[in-house]
Amino acid sequence: MTGRLFPAALAVAALLAVASSTIDAQNRGERWIGTWATAVVARPVPPPAGQPPAPPPQLPLTASGMPNACQPAVFGPGPGGGRGPAQGPPPLNFKDQTLRQIVHTSLGGDRVRVVLSNAFGTLPLEIGAAHIALREKDAAIQPKSDHPLTFDGNRSTMIAAGAVAVSDPVDLSVPTAADLAVDIYLPGDTSATPSPVTMHQGALQQGYISGGGNHAGEADFAGASTTQSWFFLARVEVAAPQNAGAVVTFGDSITDGTRSTPNTNNRWPDEFARRLAAAKLPLGVLNEGIAGNRVLCDGAGVSALARFDRDVLVQTGAKYVVVLESINDIGIGRTNPVPSANDLIAAHRQLIDRAHARGLTIYGATLTPFDGAAYFTQEGEAKRQAVNAFIRTGKAYDGVIDFDAAVRDPKEPSKIQMKFNPGDNLHMNDAGYQAMAAAIDLSLFKK
Repeated sequence: MTGRLFPAALAVAALLAVASSTIDAQNRGERWIGTWATAVVARPVPPPAGQPPAPPPQLPLTASGMPNACQPAVFGPGPGGGRGPAQGPPPLNFKDQTLRQIVHTSLGGDRVRVVLSNAFGTLPLEIGAAHIALREKDAAIQPKSDHPLTFDGNRSTMIAAGAVAVSDPVDLSVPTAADLAVDIYLPGDTSATPSPVTMHQGALQQGYISGGGNHAGEADFAGASTTQSWFFLARVEVAAPQNAGAVVTFGDSITDGTRSTPNTNNRWPDEFARRLAAAKLPLGVLNEGIAGNRVLCDGAGVSALARFDRDVLVQTGAKYVVVLESINDIGIGRTNPVPSANDLIAAHRQLIDRAHARGLTIYGATLTPFDGAAYFTQEGEAKRQAVNAFIRTGKAYDGVIDFDAAVRDPKEPSKIQMKFNPGDNLHMNDAGYQAMAAAIDLSLFKK
């Protein structure tokens, strides 16, 4: 009889422990706030060996006979906004291996928890073990800071298809602007399943992949291979005072930081987080940019309209949203009449209404110049100007952040200033992203 009751007793104890930590957080006057986040996408399952990828589907005309707005991006190599998918190395898979993934905090706290994601998986994902620690250097951690992560008291868990798993809180003092190492041991074989891998490509942050076995929590990852993508990792949260909150930066490759220097955290949201910290404003900054993302259409990740709930509305402690999206819809549309500026403005209004329904303050950021980019057209420039006019003067957003004015060439306002241009006439270099962050009026975030 005792043996049959023991698992139930363990489950009750775990639930009591979680309830106790929640009550303790309330007694301390704390609330959970995201200190780091990323927007996840589905990595498609590759075709069987010897078979070419399936061709893109033929896109139908709309009911009115107009071309469909959701045209595939088929031009130009490389990742990022405005360029089609590249032919790269075979996708990474994991079999009985441990990932050590590095994330950079924007808000400190004395306790931490991690959100793992199987958002795009079609089968349950087994997590054999997970740890969190402060990073020392490269793949090394500060050993005394290492803590195992548990899920309802268990050191392993199964994440249901399409779901996330929130770890139990860990007592760990997390500084602002610190590097954390999150270890995930994957005992299964991701190549042996038809389930897509949930990930974020183009992380611009080196992560580490062990040899075989569970190496979670080890002081160093000697002999590890590397990657610049995040896998199965959605968010890190800290327990913070009641006056703390988070800003969700929602966008495409320009928010994702494309062309900034890897491993330096010089995306404009990173620079913005440093300004908030210097001003002693207790706000985390959550980067929900996806390179190549569009507002109206799927492609590089699902469309902004489709992902807004998962990537913005559910973010823990979110108070503000900054939207910088539409340049890929405009550029990929080329000279076609669709999507029109009015189509994009209507989509922005949808985002605004949905944010307001959740009590969030939402700011519109003007679209930066793209003259000279691979997909620039004069028709596209006219759409950009029309969308920017709506953002500046439409009074639909709760405020305006004028990134366009911060980086455009005064003599040729359809172009980025050369000192900010990394060479593709679309993204920014580190100085350009710093100029964008410097253009943000911090008083917008003191409400």
